Amino acid sequence: MSPQRSNRAQLVEGTLRCLERLPPERITARAIAEESAANLASITYHFGSKDALVTAAVIEGLDRWLDEIAGALQGVDPEQPGERFRRAFVAVEGSRQRHLGLARTLVAALARAQHDAQVREMLAEGFRRSRRDVATVLGLGTDQAGLDAAGLALAQFNGLLFQTLLDPDLAVPLSRWELAQARLRPQ
Repeated sequence: MSPQRSNRAQLVEGTLRCLERLPPERITARAIAEESAANLASITYHFGSKDALVTAAVIEGLDRWLDEIAGALQGVDPEQPGERFRRAFVAVEGSRQRHLGLARTLVAALARAQHDAQVREMLAEGFRRSRRDVATVLGLGTDQAGLDAAGLALAQFNGLLFQTLLDPDLAVPLSRWELAQARLRPQ
């Protein structure tokens, strides 16, 4: 007999499926419970609130996306952070469309975090962990300078992602991105 997944994990997986197909305002506790085949009360039991569950799912989704990007960097020399960054950009751009629901819900969670301490702390911890993970994936080092560089890389990826939520034409294709990067380098 295979091990049964925990109710907590079922809720996160069901929420991730909701993120793929529903706009943030339509992700209700009832929709999550139905998608998860879980009891509605289990949301509060495991997470305290629907917003905390959605935030946990967003963080899990972003972690999985980063794992996907890390997979695209297999075979790229860890001593070449510039090339790793370029390839990561290509991987993000190639997978962005599939993750738009996740991105929309991240924006909603960031707005909610201004008024919900639990959501704010969950997101802050998620970003702290992401900085370490991005620093590792991009080969930037895990000292403070590497973590800061990872924070800047995340800001660039997130900023472009958020802009494309408003208008897909705001995406920057690789050819233009490389030219823009060259302009940003100090002379």
